[in-house]
Amino acid sequence: MEEGALSCLLRSRPVLEQDIKASYLMDHMVSDGVLSGDEEERIRCKTTRREQAVALLELLLGKDNQAYISFYNALVRESYGDLANLLHTSLPLVSPEAHRSFSDGGTPRVQSVLREGGVPQRPVVFVQRPKLVNLLRQRLYSLLKEPGWVVLYGMAGSGKSVLAAEAVRDHSLLEECFPGGVHWLSIGQLDRPDLLARIQTLCFRLEQNQDLQGPGRTPSSLEEAKERLRFLMLRRYPRSLLILDDMWDISALKAFDIHCRVLLTTRDRSIADSVNGIRHEVEVESGLDEDKALEILAMYVNTKPQQLPEQARDIVQLCKGFPLVVSLVGALLRDFPDRWAYYLQLLQRKQFRRIRKSSSYDYDALDQAMDASFQVLPEEHRRLYRDLTVLEKDVKVPAKVLAVLWDLEPEEVEDILQDFVNKSLLFRDCHQRPYLYYLHDLQLDFLAEQNRTQIEALHANVVNQYQKYYSQRPPTSGDRESLYWFRFLTHHMAKANLTKELFSLMFSLDWVITKAQVVGPAHLINDYVEHGTMLDLENSEVRGQFQEFLSLTGHQLEQRPFPDVVQLALAQPHCSEVYKQALLQAREATSRGRLYFDWLNHSGVDSVSHLVVQPHLGSIYSACFSHDGSKIASCGASKMLRVFKSTSGEKLLEIKAHDDEVLCCAFSPDDRLLATCSSDRKVKVWNAERGALLRAFEEEHEEQINHCVFTNSPRCLLLATCSNDGFMNTKLWNLNKPSSQNTMFGHLEPVSHCSFSPDDAHLATCSRDGSLKLFGVSSANEWKSFNVKDLFLDCEEESEVHVKCSTWSPDGTRVICAARNAVFVFSVETAELLLEIQSSRRSTVQYIHACPTSSLLAIALSHYTVELWDLESNKKMADLSGHLSWVHGVQFSPDGSMLLSCSDDHTIRLWETRRVHTSSAVRLKRDTSVLFHGDRITVVAADNCNRLQVREGRTGEVMFQSEEQPSRIRCTCVNTETSMAALGREDGTVQVLEVPSGASLAVLKGHTRTVLHCCFSRDGHTLVSSSEDGTLRVWRWRTGECKVLQGHKEQVRCFTLLYNPDAQLLSWSYDGTLKLWEVVSGAQLQDVEAHHQAILSCHVSPDGRLAATTSADHTAKLWSCESWQCVQLLQGHQDCVRCCRFSWDSQRLATGDDNGEIRLWNVRDGSLAKICAREGKDAMDSLHGGWASDLHFSPDDALLVSVGGYIKWWDVERGEALQTFYPRGANLKRIHVSPDFSTFVTVDNIGILYVLQRVE
Repeated sequence: MEEGALSCLLRSRPVLEQDIKASYLMDHMVSDGVLSGDEEERIRCKTTRREQAVALLELLLGKDNQAYISFYNALVRESYGDLANLLHTSLPLVSPEAHRSFSDGGTPRVQSVLREGGVPQRPVVFVQRPKLVNLLRQRLYSLLKEPGWVVLYGMAGSGKSVLAAEAVRDHSLLEECFPGGVHWLSIGQLDRPDLLARIQTLCFRLEQNQDLQGPGRTPSSLEEAKERLRFLMLRRYPRSLLILDDMWDISALKAFDIHCRVLLTTRDRSIADSVNGIRHEVEVESGLDEDKALEILAMYVNTKPQQLPEQARDIVQLCKGFPLVVSLVGALLRDFPDRWAYYLQLLQRKQFRRIRKSSSYDYDALDQAMDASFQVLPEEHRRLYRDLTVLEKDVKVPAKVLAVLWDLEPEEVEDILQDFVNKSLLFRDCHQRPYLYYLHDLQLDFLAEQNRTQIEALHANVVNQYQKYYSQRPPTSGDRESLYWFRFLTHHMAKANLTKELFSLMFSLDWVITKAQVVGPAHLINDYVEHGTMLDLENSEVRGQFQEFLSLTGHQLEQRPFPDVVQLALAQPHCSEVYKQALLQAREATSRGRLYFDWLNHSGVDSVSHLVVQPHLGSIYSACFSHDGSKIASCGASKMLRVFKSTSGEKLLEIKAHDDEVLCCAFSPDDRLLATCSSDRKVKVWNAERGALLRAFEEEHEEQINHCVFTNSPRCLLLATCSNDGFMNTKLWNLNKPSSQNTMFGHLEPVSHCSFSPDDAHLATCSRDGSLKLFGVSSANEWKSFNVKDLFLDCEEESEVHVKCSTWSPDGTRVICAARNAVFVFSVETAELLLEIQSSRRSTVQYIHACPTSSLLAIALSHYTVELWDLESNKKMADLSGHLSWVHGVQFSPDGSMLLSCSDDHTIRLWETRRVHTSSAVRLKRDTSVLFHGDRITVVAADNCNRLQVREGRTGEVMFQSEEQPSRIRCTCVNTETSMAALGREDGTVQVLEVPSGASLAVLKGHTRTVLHCCFSRDGHTLVSSSEDGTLRVWRWRTGECKVLQGHKEQVRCFTLLYNPDAQLLSWSYDGTLKLWEVVSGAQLQDVEAHHQAILSCHVSPDGRLAATTSADHTAKLWSCESWQCVQLLQGHQDCVRCCRFSWDSQRLATGDDNGEIRLWNVRDGSLAKICAREGKDAMDSLHGGWASDLHFSPDDALLVSVGGYIKWWDVERGEALQTFYPRGANLKRIHVSPDFSTFVTVDNIGILYVLQRVE
């Protein structure tokens, strides 16, 4: 060792032996290779700290220059700034670490001032925190004209000391505000003798710097030392800054209340309340941002942040960028760079004692550093703080929750919490009112580790206090307190292992109703998922019933006004515990005048949906699974990007993504990124966890961007986009570059979709030019082209064939595309057409996706359904019905177990692919006839196999089923008196069948186009039919005799038979005319030009005096049945008036329109009596879930039932909805009502039969 260095070490030895903690320094010296493991072990064997320091210095004196430099750097790193200054002047010339420590540290003048004042040098591993440093400097500038305090506070390990030292490392600040210098004093947890010694040392240093002859003796008491310091600061250093680092105690702080300029760092914000003078505060946030934290780790392991392993980001996220933890882990990794996974595991397991490395704190491990703050609390407050162990990470709680937990008054609780906040043991969100409180993750981890044997008891205490406080009923105010209890009560019960209490709560419909109303369904569903294992111990079947109920009705529970959950539950299977509890509640409520309806024939209906979520208020154009299957991202007309849990629909992220409709979203292969593209011509890339915008590509696409997709592998990550641009419409983006990497040239029309092959070697593109093209990803050259337009043989040259989308088979050997109503499967190698799938309905294929783990293909169709096909067998496996509008997208989960579909109806549905495979339920058509015979209900309808079915309504039992008809059945009717049914077909034929034998009694031919409506006369001898051919026919069906009623110029969709007293027939047509016929002779009695547009419905009043018509011209009219003159014009509807019905007393008329609005009119003067409407439109942009298509009054005219997207019952006098029944499907066309208004029968668009009976 050089002589100067050796001499300096000998001179400084007494001070070093007194102050250093050898165990901290040795770790650095071992890492530098100047100290061996055996030498370290010999020193550690010494009993006391001082003995260890003596042994280390003795060893150091026998070593070389490098050992001196390493020892000096260790002092710098551990913030022994004043001790490092003692050695700095004698450093050997080769000292890269010393140079690095002072780099960017200001001018030589600044360095000199700080060195003389004992300000610690920058740690070797240092990153800037400019926002906090600048804020701190602003506060220090406020001390320019008068003395005062700047308080820098934050939790242990947040970097307060480094920030304080960095703030004064500024030439202008020192020259303008503190020309007298800066004096640093480390305080910590000192007793009075140690504090006196520190002040004595400071006074001695100040006197030496001024070359003063101090008083004859050293100050012997704190009071004397305080006065000596006051004299020096006011007389000798009047414009200097005193920095008190790590102040813990009020009594210690008062020793420095000497009317000077002070920068104070502390964990306890409140201790500065005890001193005089102006005070400015700066709070140190508990965590570094992710980039800064990664930068620190990279510096420790001597690499670039981009080259860090995946575990680095996980470590930062786990500790939320907490500086102390990042530095501790970084220092450990410097010695063992291959232990990333190991140290991550230690953090995950909360093994803080194992995370130990020398630090600037006087504790051997992270848990001791955190425990120090805890131990300064009074015993009673330590007990209360221990109760916070039960809180969840990232959850903020109001004081009222803790008032329940601690059984204290809220004001007293707020005082206690303020003390915790002041001591940096708790954080407060001041942006909320009332204030919300939360713990840092590491504080929670520390508490969990400290109290791991008491976790159950602590959670049980929470439950007990809740039950004591809310013994009568749960909190339903909707404030922060009630939100907390509804979200976390089940969690506390589960953690406390209170199984009986948990079963009782979660198997209660009352709890479901209340919680759904307060916090929404997603958290409820999540409870059944999270606690499913525990609940299954009691009754797995009941747990499944509650979970399925919430999963399938969750989107309805999001609606406002809040739906009647009891009515929703009555639509569950009758064996379900949910249904049983709902029925009991419904019966009790009906005694108080409430309306409830039981779905009698539910037992024959199974749901194949797994979960229904309504994440957006608008059409959903795109949805996708994350690659781990745990999350779903969705976007659409709302301009928002949302991410939610795939198990429960619980929202995880919500971003206002674009200025226009968001057309597509996609996860990156590692799920860290999300890409979106929009009609605003922009592509954006987001952090999938935080929602931060990372990149925006705004310049290159000139038209709307239709689709975006990442490569399947993160190895060489690229993003592909395609747009409506005419030529440069497909681009590849490298996210590290500001512009696109490549443009694919080939399509001359807009490109609607693109998809990477499984190996990312090729990109498939689909265009309106009628072609599917494959491009090489590396070269961006066109590789193959498939002319899909040529496959449509009837396609004219100028007509457009829009190839909508494409997908790849899992092995990449086949590429599949969709156009019009067909799907085509091509061989990639030979370009041969292998398979063609034609949609079985008059529908357009909107989207396709191939299952990544099987041969299944999902096809989204415009007629609201999804079809599943097996590509190996070319066989349709299932029809998935449930959406209420066009289905825009489908995607299988990565493991193929789930399928999602998104729609214009604002919902995303999840389907279990295993369950839907075997779905083959027979569905009915909506044109039905129903007979009510006392308790018997007979339903006659065509099914989806084009057979006529007769069912017993209550049980759903099929009493009769005909053979499949040669032409599509369009209408049916049944005679009340005789056992006969009639059906009308698309080929114009009418057939009469005997029920239940099914024997054909007559086949009546005559209509030239589709038969739209048919009806028997009262005696059953006559049958009347109407058709698209504009005629009506009156059949004596037994003999085949027929009268043709001609006169209408357009289709006759419906008619009604009148008996007053002679049989007459009233018909109406799309030609806007109303005609009255004599049934026997076929003579036309009246021809009324009623409306300028199509007549959509007509009804004759029960007293026979008036007829009402409604039209596509948005009006309704009342006609005299004597003169057939218009007596009232009813205006006010804003859309086509679809239906009408007179009340039984003929005094009111109800009308319903395509906007879902229902109006009640006074017949006498045509005035508007009431508008029956809900508060806002629903997912179908309607007041009724779609068109209001049928209406019926109760016999006493007090109630009205209407159908549209769902069934509603109204109070006629008030115009208020009394009850709503939500069917599985939509577009209810007609409802049949029993004479006593107790039973209701209808069929939805998916073919499900509903027989509803009023609960008594």
